[in-house]
Amino acid sequence: MASSITFPSTISVSLSDLAKMIDHSLLHPTMTDSEIAAGLAIAAKYKVATACVKPYSIPQALAALKGTGVAVCPVIGFPAGNSTTEVKVFEATKAAQAGGKEIDMVINIGKALGGDWSYVELEIKAINEAVIAEGAILKVIFENDYLKEIDIVKLCEICNEAGVAFVKTSTGYGFVKQQDGSYNYKGATLPHLKLMRENAKEGVQIKAAGGVRTLDDLLRVRALGVTRVGATATEAILEEAKKRGIGEDKVQVKVLPPSEAARGGY
Repeated sequence: MASSITFPSTISVSLSDLAKMIDHSLLHPTMTDSEIAAGLAIAAKYKVATACVKPYSIPQALAALKGTGVAVCPVIGFPAGNSTTEVKVFEATKAAQAGGKEIDMVINIGKALGGDWSYVELEIKAINEAVIAEGAILKVIFENDYLKEIDIVKLCEICNEAGVAFVKTSTGYGFVKQQDGSYNYKGATLPHLKLMRENAKEGVQIKAAGGVRTLDDLLRVRALGVTRVGATATEAILEEAKKRGIGEDKVQVKVLPPSEAARGGY
């Protein structure tokens, strides 16, 4: 389906533009405090938008990022979204009070798949109101791998009505059982990102998470109207940008379709 998406031949970007698209992701369940510290150093070095952390890491992240301009973005109900609304509201409130400026929450996926849209809508509104009251903003994670296109459209409509800051594709951990018995996920696909941008109203931003691993990936999603990505390959992406001559002044950069980028056609 990606081949049917039309991209502009070039876009104008600076290194800072690209860095401020990135939430540097430090969410793997096995990460130790020392590994998180190394990740926070990367976030600080490249002055990304935020470091995306587990709630217990908020104090560590605040200390490491003080004075850098990099915000702290904790996740709640992560990664399965199955806590009660009351618990999610409490967790989101505490995360914002602790210093989280952007809160990424996972919807109740089972309720969405079951068509209980009233539950989903009330939960998103309650959490959004709670974080706004604490001076933070909310990103709502759909976990697109589990959903049909009609579900994604409905979730965009709910988030439009609630007035959330961002809608987000994935956690990066939404593994789906494949026919061969293995588990895998697609994450942020170009067709889904296009669908979300078409159905999220102006003012609701799009975050792509899961699958944005190269500079070409980042340029493509930016060209589709995505303003934020969750990434673990931050350093590789931004160092590649420097190699291609992207610095602090805006330059025109080629946007390559996936097949051409795979051939190294830049």
